[in-house]
Amino acid sequence: MSIQEVLKAELRVVPDFPKPGIQFYDVTTLMLQPHINCLINDYLYSRYGGLGITKVVGIESRGFIYGAMLAKTLNVGFVPIRKSGKLPYLTFQESYSKEYDPKDAIQMHVDALSQSDVVLIHDDVLATGGTMEAAIKLVRKSNVLKTYCNALIEIKELNGKQVISKYDTDFHSMMQL
Repeated sequence: MSIQEVLKAELRVVPDFPKPGIQFYDVTTLMLQPHINCLINDYLYSRYGGLGITKVVGIESRGFIYGAMLAKTLNVGFVPIRKSGKLPYLTFQESYSKEYDPKDAIQMHVDALSQSDVVLIHDDVLATGGTMEAAIKLVRKSNVLKTYCNALIEIKELNGKQVISKYDTDFHSMMQL
């Protein structure tokens, strides 16, 4: 069984959450199982291990889990991107829209990255691309050397990959739905 088949079999889909018409892809069912955590981490390491990444940036909140795991495996730093008002120091901020919220904002500490960093931005799901695009903009404010982007799941019909394709990033998803 491929890793994509394993993920799909264990993924929970919650209809009409957080509002009617939205299908929510809940990765917390994957996190419950140590062997799936290892499969995901090994897959991500095999993909990104030789690319000179110096920091993994995880998007709140589920992006923290596998992002931090991968940062440990790569022996690099981990940078959290949080919703507005959650970080205690000076921040960069970017606003964005989601398919179920008209406006939101995320932040990152201004001193989290440097010009010498090669960054992997990680999130659980790429849907419309708004959150990932805002994360790319935040990371770019630090003038990093290179940016890679990853999501466990890409919802193809919402065209998020097209939204972020205008940025010079290498995007990869483990599974497309």
